[in-house]
Amino acid sequence: MGTGWSLEALAGRDVTDGALANLMERVFALVIGQMSQWEPDSDLSRFNRAEPGSRHSLQREMAHVLDCALTIARATGGAFDPSLGEASELWGFGRARRPAAAPDGPAAAATRRYNWQDVAIEAGGRVLVQPGGLALDLSGIAKGFAVDAGVGALARAGIAHALLEIGGELRGAGARADGLPWWVDLEVPPGSRAAPTRIGLTGWSVATTGSYVRRRGADGRSWSHTLDPATGSPIGDDLLAVTVLHPGCMQADALATAIAVLGMEEGLRFAQANAIPTRIVTQNAVRESPAWRAWLD
Repeated sequence: MGTGWSLEALAGRDVTDGALANLMERVFALVIGQMSQWEPDSDLSRFNRAEPGSRHSLQREMAHVLDCALTIARATGGAFDPSLGEASELWGFGRARRPAAAPDGPAAAATRRYNWQDVAIEAGGRVLVQPGGLALDLSGIAKGFAVDAGVGALARAGIAHALLEIGGELRGAGARADGLPWWVDLEVPPGSRAAPTRIGLTGWSVATTGSYVRRRGADGRSWSHTLDPATGSPIGDDLLAVTVLHPGCMQADALATAIAVLGMEEGLRFAQANAIPTRIVTQNAVRESPAWRAWLD
């Protein structure tokens, strides 16, 4: 996944750190084996380079993630789009070597031959059809799913109280040993006037997308990892961070990306219309959706 993970959990004395690490690594290996764009033998990578007209059986986990991705794409008018694989490669966020020169608008637009509406799934959501040259990118949702899957695996192992984090996406289950929620400090984006903020997670997840992390650059230009599906180009840097709360980390992960693409005003309107707790940070302002303020209260 290109990042690290951490876990805090309440477990019996017979449960070792090594046992928990092995459990988590098995979950993450399953997600990587199906959905990683960097692993050449993953199910996603094999689909991306497959012949036109070929059909690919989806394992249960990837079918679930892709269904959620398309649901959010539909709800956001394509602001979240899992068909951005070609654009991700162009801008240096895939397996390809980082670009030596900054791509231009026409090159970016050429990557948008397909969009989320062209993702054809048959057999009740279990067979994916390759039309020819369609490249999926699930990096904006699969990490959140891995958090959910890890918490689910812990619950099946009898561990009901845990805080799992992968690359800054977190989900809290149960409570700490002192009975309080799992406290999470939101990162203050560099150059912003946002005040330090601490939230408590119990049965909730939090995900943040930030324009100041995981950047690429060339020709003296630097760009965000968040791409606008309408243009195939990175979004601007006016939004420093978008944070979303949701019971599911998979949904929080994808919604944070979608709201960043929508921008400040349209993103907040979408969050308000759908009662999504959302916090948007710019250099000069912090804006919160009504659901965010209600959640904090």
